[in-house]
Parts: sequence; C-alpha cells; structure tokens
Amino acid sequence: MLEIDPVFIGYFSLVGVLLLIMMRVPIAVSLLTVSGLGIAAIVGVESAISMVSTIPYGFASSWTLSSVPMFLFMGYLAFHTGMTKGLFAAARAWLGWLPSGLAISSIGGASGFAAVTGSSVACSAAIGRIAIPEMHAMKYDIRVATGSVAAGGTIGALIPPSILLIIYGIQAEESINDLFIGGLALGLISMFMYFIVVWLIYLRSPSRLPRGANTTTSEKWSASLQIWPVLVLVSAVFGGLFGGIFTATEAGAIGAFFTLIIAFFQGSLSKSVFRNSCLDTLLSSGSLFMIAIGASLFTRLIALTGVSFEIADWIDNHGFSTLIILMVIIVVYLALGMFLEPIGAMLLTLPLFLPIIAEHGIDTVWFGLFVAKLLEIGMITPPVGLNVFVIHSVAKDYASLEEIFSGVIPFIIADLILIMLMVGYQQLI
Repeated sequence: MLEIDPVFIGYFSLVGVLLLIMMRVPIAVSLLTVSGLGIAAIVGVESAISMVSTIPYGFASSWTLSSVPMFLFMGYLAFHTGMTKGLFAAARAWLGWLPSGLAISSIGGASGFAAVTGSSVACSAAIGRIAIPEMHAMKYDIRVATGSVAAGGTIGALIPPSILLIIYGIQAEESINDLFIGGLALGLISMFMYFIVVWLIYLRSPSRLPRGANTTTSEKWSASLQIWPVLVLVSAVFGGLFGGIFTATEAGAIGAFFTLIIAFFQGSLSKSVFRNSCLDTLLSSGSLFMIAIGASLFTRLIALTGVSFEIADWIDNHGFSTLIILMVIIVVYLALGMFLEPIGAMLLTLPLFLPIIAEHGIDTVWFGLFVAKLLEIGMITPPVGLNVFVIHSVAKDYASLEEIFSGVIPFIIADLILIMLMVGYQQLI
C-alpha cells in the first residue's frame, strides 16, 4: 500500500478546506469532511471512525461549552422581551446633548447591548433599527451615522459574555474569566476610541453632526429606569463572575434564570416569546457546535500531520522575530475576516497559530483578545463586512452600501491604531 507523507496530507487538507469554503460549502461541512478523510488517510479507516465518533462527543460534552447556549438564551430572551429596547434611549438622554451626541449614543448603546447578547450582528441590527432613522431625521451625515453603528456593533464580540472568547478559551484551554476581564478592558478602550473618531469628525465639520437637544435631569432618570432589567442582569451576572462567586459556565445559567424571572415579573414572557427565544438559541447553538466540532477534528488532524510544528521549526530556522510573526497573523485574520464569520475563521486557524505563539512565549490570553479584535475589524472591512450588510438591510432607505463602507473607514483606522498599541504595549490589556 502506498504511504503518503503525513505533512503532505496536512498541507493538502489546509488547501482543501479553503477551496471548499471558497466554493461556498458551509464551514462545518468543510472541516468535518476534510478532517474525516485526512485522519483516515493517516491512521486507517477503522481508527478514523473511532476518532470521528469519540472526539465530537468529548468536545460537545465539555462543561465549559454549556455556557454558550445559556448566554445565547439570555441574550435572545432579553431581546425578544424588549429589555434592551431602552438602551439607546438612555444613552441618548445622557449623551445626546454632546457634539455628535447621537452617534456617541449609538456606540454607547451598542456597548450596553453587547453586555447582554455578546453578538456583533445582533448589536448592529438592534441599535441600527432605532438609531439610524433618528440620526437621519437630525440631518446627520449618513456615512457617519451608519458607520458609527456598524463599528459600535463590533464591540459585541469583546465585552462579556463574548461567545467568541468562550470558544477561544475552550480551544486554547485558557481561563474564561481572564478572557472576559481582558475583553471588558479591550471593549471599553474600543468604545472610547470610537468616541474620539466621532468627536474628531465633528471638529472637522460640525455641520455633519448636529448637536442634539438638552434633556432635563428627570428625563435622564426616566430613560435610565427603562433599562433597570439590563442593569440588574449585568450586575448580578458579572458581579458574581468577577467577584469569584461562580464560574463563567455557571454565570450563563444564572444569567438565563435571572432573565426568565425578570421577564416573568414584567409580564413580557409570553408563550411566543419563550418559543422564539428557545428556537433562536437552538439554531445558533447547533450551528456553533457543528463548526466547533469540525474544528476539534481538524485540530486533531493537524496534530497528527505535524504541520504546525513544521511551520514553527521553519520560522525558527529563518529567525523571524515575534513582531514579524504577529504582522503575518494580522494580515491573515484581516483577510479571512473579510470573507468568513469570526468563529469559523478563528477555529480554522487556531490549530496552526497556537503552537507557534506558544513557541515564542506569547501570552495566550492576550492572543485571544488580539484575535477577537482582528476578526471584529473584518466584520466592517470591504468587500464582505458582515456588519455593514446588516446595517444596509435595516437602513437601505437611508444609505447605499458604498456610503456605509465609506462611513466605517475612520473606525477601521482607529481599530488598526489600537492593534498596533496592543502589539507595542501588551500591558494595555
């Protein structure tokens, strides 16, 4: 029987997965198919069947992974019961009087929404439906209006409970709590940098971002009272999480339970709301789990072929510095982020990158936040920035796709500056 070099199989598998994805085959199917065939080619069909039947179960039964559907359920339930509706109104009441206040309020509202859902797309869609019509009515430059909401939505993958960081923590075997704390810091820094972008645009051309009306103190507190369920929920979940009362896994279940209780006492927990929340959670969890299971098999295949270690040896032999390696990783993730959704892009590449960063002593918690930020930049980068298309779907009466892409450019520049700061000053996070 002809024996094939495992390293060749590894490289062939990498190319095969990319080709299948380019042919629009779903990421989960691409990973599962290539991994199954590749493992069979190395260890034989019988051994491959055994691995393919045990590895997915071992991954899916992970205790930590159970937090994903719980956090998703918490977010969908909060959304369907209307708990998050007042976030933009509250942000506008407190910040709307500032120069460019509505754009700043949109970013602040998206950050608050992120603390409940952990989803970039959900943040952009929910805030965009409310904020963009108001900014259009105020005669805001539509490029800034749509760009600020699209960029603000990317904070959803950084501020806890970030599903992206949970999946990374499981793959990299890192503390979810540490990733959440770092993600909170990075998310807040991103938010303030977006504030600065909007403020600089205002200074350059005040007519593009009219100042909103002042609100009275009573109006501010009245708007704040609308979001008391979100404040209670976030305080309970993350106060207990960061206070060491319960783990990140338990936090998901506690958050979902608190959301159910609040919705019940508010009278917004109808049968249809509960059914839709459960259905959305099942669909999202099923999709994520299939991709993650495919990635776990692909990780095993890459380990069997030794490709990642060969690449690490090649890098060492050529004396590439850590900075050069990080620059290459930046280019790879920015390119992938243009075409793939973040979790799929991350899981496709971690089997290759984790051994390399371990070899060069790069902190894996920092690297997880670094990757999350890079992938979120891809969500607003042409030609296939997913957040931009989401904003276009909810604001197509106000802005063209070209205007929205034009509007996100200043925010992409701010993100790239933050990436450079992360590389130069890792203690920033």
